[in-house]
Amino acid sequence: MNDYGVLTAPDTLHIERLLPGPIERVWQYLTDSDKRATWLAAGNVEQQIGGKVEHTFRNSELSPEHDIPPPKYSSCAGDVPMLGKVTACEPLRLLSYIWNAGSEVESEVSFELAPEQDQVKLTVTHRRLTNPDERLSVAGGWHTHLNILRDVLNGKTPPGFWKVHTQLEQEYAARLAG
Repeated sequence: MNDYGVLTAPDTLHIERLLPGPIERVWQYLTDSDKRATWLAAGNVEQQIGGKVEHTFRNSELSPEHDIPPPKYSSCAGDVPMLGKVTACEPLRLLSYIWNAGSEVESEVSFELAPEQDQVKLTVTHRRLTNPDERLSVAGGWHTHLNILRDVLNGKTPPGFWKVHTQLEQEYAARLAG
């Protein structure tokens, strides 16, 4: 499985990871605030259609390196809140929600889980990414966050978020061009 995300439509990023199971464990890392905080963001997710999504990102704290964001992302230092609304929820299989609800870059993200032998295939699809700069940021962001999730589930210490994200964003600029 290739770790890189691909555009399946001009505004849709699709990225997959094989993760250690069981599926119930991976679902908890999507829905439980404390577990999600180890790889993405803390905050409540109401597991019902129309439910509130509250995320507080602390990307610099996802690794013991505590790296700081590059100048382009200086507004992402410290706590970065994000609100959303659940659009689909089928426990242990599918969770979708509006990302950045009410903002000019509102989009939708879906997490799909499927068993694959003794592992779990996580598919993240992020739709309505109409801004090219936002697409690059999201591609590098999901790639970095999902690598951290894989490290956490495997008991490994992840590298600093911003160091990895900066490199991946440059790679995605080349991969997604054209």
